[in-house]
Amino acid sequence: MELQNNDLEQLYAGTFKSISPGMILTGKVVSKKHDAIIVDIGYKSEGFIPIDDFTEDELQELKEGCDIEVLVSSIKDSEGTITLSKSKAKILKTQKRLQRSLEEGTVLEGKIVEKTKGGFFVDISGVKAFLPGSQYDVKQLKSYDDAIGQNCRFKVLKLNNKLNNVIVSRRAVIEEERHKKKSTTLELIKEGEILSGTVKNITDYGVFVDLGEVDGLLHISDISWGRINHPSDYFKVGDVIDVLVLKYEPETEKVTLGYKQKKADPWIDIDARYTEGNTVEGKVVGITDYGAFVELEDGVEGLVHVSELDWSPRPGHPSKYLEIGQEVSAVILKIENAQRRISLGIKQLKPKPWEVVAQKYAVGQKVVGKVRTITDFGVFVGMPEGVDALIHISDISWTKHIKHPSEVFRLKQKVEAIVLSLEPDKKRMLLGIKQMKPDPWVSDIPQRFKVGDNVNCKVLRVTEFGLFVEIEDSVEGLVYASEVVKNGDEDYIEGSSLVATIIKLDFEQRKIGLSMLGLKGK
Repeated sequence: MELQNNDLEQLYAGTFKSISPGMILTGKVVSKKHDAIIVDIGYKSEGFIPIDDFTEDELQELKEGCDIEVLVSSIKDSEGTITLSKSKAKILKTQKRLQRSLEEGTVLEGKIVEKTKGGFFVDISGVKAFLPGSQYDVKQLKSYDDAIGQNCRFKVLKLNNKLNNVIVSRRAVIEEERHKKKSTTLELIKEGEILSGTVKNITDYGVFVDLGEVDGLLHISDISWGRINHPSDYFKVGDVIDVLVLKYEPETEKVTLGYKQKKADPWIDIDARYTEGNTVEGKVVGITDYGAFVELEDGVEGLVHVSELDWSPRPGHPSKYLEIGQEVSAVILKIENAQRRISLGIKQLKPKPWEVVAQKYAVGQKVVGKVRTITDFGVFVGMPEGVDALIHISDISWTKHIKHPSEVFRLKQKVEAIVLSLEPDKKRMLLGIKQMKPDPWVSDIPQRFKVGDNVNCKVLRVTEFGLFVEIEDSVEGLVYASEVVKNGDEDYIEGSSLVATIIKLDFEQRKIGLSMLGLKGK
């Protein structure tokens, strides 16, 4: 519906002594007819509003006796008929408000009702205005559909008298509000002040906090007095937190924030609360290859080095002993205040393995362990108490020559052995495998073999001074080089079989000499 310029000039015109077209009055609904609404406008006068001036929703809400604002459209003195318009009154007032917004920058409320090419249509008190997409927000709108139905605040950018070309901006309102908020925030920012802000973004190096259209950086080093892996361990986007202004540069509006500084540095009087040698309680907060970090209190952590987890000379990975969140007891080994470092030990609360071994084992006792290390001179067997015992290569077999322990053992192999010697003070324990059985050079060989006996042999090694052989799968002997008979046209090799005569028995030296010459019975 269009209004002429004189409508604007006549806004609120007239006096209370007379009624004239163009006046805007407040009346009271007298009755509702099928074709009109009768309104008492004072001055002992009634007027009517055509029924088609209302929407169906407006008619349903309209009740007799309620107040209504109307514009006097026409007066017919001859008939005494006063025609009123509710919609013209509304539009005329809206036009005045739109004009004020354009000239003075006042803010209007409206509802985004429809999507159109390049933007939206907005209903402002019955007037349809155009909202360009670029004027919706300071940041790009992801989906136009999300804006439909929103009640927002706008400023008028362009207007003509016919109200058929009204352009509004929501962005202008947002920018003005942000500018006001930023100005207020900048007045509050002073070094040493505590401000409330909202976590806006989290990075590896810190947290950006929105203080009110001004962003401040909370560096990772200023979040906690203790160790911190990542800012996300402490905050999430949207959290409202109190922060301390550490530094403010007005020229660049750069704000540096602190969080841990709201509390006193716990390391200042650390010596008054902790003493080397004391036992403390804490919670495991970090596990690495080289040890575990234990939180003793907020901002104070100690490191249990992997070597201080267990008395074993080769402790496993710290995760085999501890897990995150576990409550543990530990002994304070060293406090380095300047370096903000506390060294802890857990093994010190356990019995020393060699003390346990001394009480538990004795020479001649049978023990069980697993092969931990294989060397040229023997194998180290891991005992349940966490110590290693040595089986020397010479204590593996009574009768066989062992070139290398790997011929007999493999890693993690379970073995039974006899304790040969035990020296806990020197952290030394010797075991023997062959001692599990009687010495055959004493109990068996003298009875089984005699000088002059012919025996079946298998070649073990070929050397310059003869053939080392295994005699009847039980004991080694040597066929002297001068006593070897050629095997036809071929030389003997490892694994070859032969028959020889015992020509020497030395039980003290544990040696048997053999000859293939003049075999007995041949």
